[in-house]
Amino acid sequence: MIERLREAIRDVHGFPKAGIVFKDISLILGDGELFRGAIDLFCETAGGEKIDKVAGIDARGFIFGAAVADRLGVGFVPVRKKGKLPWKCIEESYALEYGEAVVEIHEDAVKPGEKVLLVDDLLATGGTAEATVKLLELLGAEIVAISFLIELSFLNGRDKLPGEKVKAILNY
Repeated sequence: MIERLREAIRDVHGFPKAGIVFKDISLILGDGELFRGAIDLFCETAGGEKIDKVAGIDARGFIFGAAVADRLGVGFVPVRKKGKLPWKCIEESYALEYGEAVVEIHEDAVKPGEKVLLVDDLLATGGTAEATVKLLELLGAEIVAISFLIELSFLNGRDKLPGEKVKAILNY
């Protein structure tokens, strides 16, 4: 399954700006068997630990995270770009490989002591995941693992997540 997932990812050069090679997962999302396989592999990254919530990072992390939460029978927590959530939020800013951004989470999204699996499609420089970990920890969450479909190892994103269990299904 892993090799089939790798083969279904296309490189899109110059998106969202010159110099970036975007890893397009659309072919995985559009194929029921590949998508199901990806969700199976994400669920395995929890390592059999009890999970209370799955948090997914805007936007592709929502796709995988919500499906993983459903499969595990737990709640889903959206971590969104600033200004997109309707309730009282806490926020954290971070640097992207091509700019800066802010993520936020509802202040009541996670209860202290809840075990959370954090899911996103891609680990690049690690800024988004690092900011999300800070938000979850501010709410008192225990991060069981941080799981990605794709890791761009050459960008050293893991370095921003010391002490965390970082898992990637595919590495480039």
